[in-house]
Amino acid sequence: MFESAELGHKIDKATYEKEVPKLREALLMAQIDLAKLAKFPVIILIGGLDGAGRGETVNLLNEWMDPRFIQTHGMGEPSDEELDRPMMWRFWRELPPKGKIGVFLGSWYTWPIINRVTGRTKVADLDRSMERAKCLEKMLADEGALILKFWMHLSKDRQEKRLKLLEKNPKTRWRVTDRDWKHFKQYDKFRVVHESVIRHTSTAEAPWTIVEGYDHNYRSLTVGTVILDAIRKRLDEADIKMTEVHAPPPLPSIDQLNVLKTLDLTQTISKKNFKAELEKYQGKLALLTREAKFKDITVIALFEGNDAAGKGGAIRRVTSALDARWYNIIPVAAPTEEERAQPYLWRFWRHIPRRGRVTIFDRSWYGRVLVERVEEYCSKVDWMRAYSEINDFEAQLVRHNIVVVKFWLAISKDEQLARFKEREKIPFKRFKITEEDWRNREKWDQYEHAVCDMVDRTSTEIAPWTLVEANDKHFARIKILKTLCCAIEAAMQKG
Repeated sequence: MFESAELGHKIDKATYEKEVPKLREALLMAQIDLAKLAKFPVIILIGGLDGAGRGETVNLLNEWMDPRFIQTHGMGEPSDEELDRPMMWRFWRELPPKGKIGVFLGSWYTWPIINRVTGRTKVADLDRSMERAKCLEKMLADEGALILKFWMHLSKDRQEKRLKLLEKNPKTRWRVTDRDWKHFKQYDKFRVVHESVIRHTSTAEAPWTIVEGYDHNYRSLTVGTVILDAIRKRLDEADIKMTEVHAPPPLPSIDQLNVLKTLDLTQTISKKNFKAELEKYQGKLALLTREAKFKDITVIALFEGNDAAGKGGAIRRVTSALDARWYNIIPVAAPTEEERAQPYLWRFWRHIPRRGRVTIFDRSWYGRVLVERVEEYCSKVDWMRAYSEINDFEAQLVRHNIVVVKFWLAISKDEQLARFKEREKIPFKRFKITEEDWRNREKWDQYEHAVCDMVDRTSTEIAPWTLVEANDKHFARIKILKTLCCAIEAAMQKG
């Protein structure tokens, strides 16, 4: 796999000095066109061996290109804040928006590789990390991102020679650390792992470009030329056509029976019992979130449901039991311009809380398979692939000891109509009813179909949906509090 990167590639000084000005000008023009059109982001990963010129390459790109449109991220050891979240969180929040270039020195491959070579993890752990990396890159590519991955390689002899040359020169001595020499002693182990990683993650949408890193001139021209060619080709293309979906979209059950129609919406609770149960479960939730063990977990609760199903009232009963310093409510509406410039899940990843905290989403990432699907705000390709992307997202959360609790509040069509009319009559509730609510009601059957598909495809063992019978608001609130307490209690016992 590395044979072509050990041939001794070299570019003489005269050729380099002749080619660089033309390359720099072309790169700058490509950057300007990229920023002007803002059709897609460019994500550049720089990986490879110590001493192979990774840092020099990143510095050179910043020297050659317009700093207004390029963002560089040196991803060293994760901080305490980053360790409190799933591994991918630190990369998600640094993704470049459409029209800009993000350069990553160190990526989602770096630490899984080091951990495997040093024996901190097993082969299976590395394999799982690679699958997560491929899922991320597939999703980014499907969202339109141009992903360029460079691997700087050196033969064992040349790596040793390179490190010694850098160490000998007083101006570059600081670049060589004890860690570099320690890694050099494990060269053979690194090579085996590197080959495995590149073989499994060099995909059609995000292939690796292996570059021999010994000669500065060759390395620099190669990387610059590949970047220029890739950006220019993408810019010159017409708008990217999404891959057609050949599988048929989900169809309603032929006997018209579904998970929503089997709910018993007549369930109620008396006013007296409601007060007693509310006090009991709010008290239990308050105590659970104040226990010492709670500091080791995170809770994400998301609320979806029919319009006027009582999501806001249910959320207020939950937060009344929580310490205001340790929870956050994220109301999800139409995406902003900033959010539209990023992959769909970006605006949710950035709100993942630290350990010992609760984040409540008032509507959530399921908007893509609900309102965006029904209202045709996205293509069929987008919402069809969203199911697996969402399942992968939630699996990463749960793997990091995050408790994911998902509520769908269901009411009947007649109950919704009654609540709509009530809202129109009461002055302090009138703001809750909009023309959009009435339009959505006209598509009741389409939304019901979308909800049932959502439950069927995303109610997993690790993050199941809780369907809440919400015709009686009191009954719904108690069921939600009970479910939340049980989920937190189970997580604390498991830990």
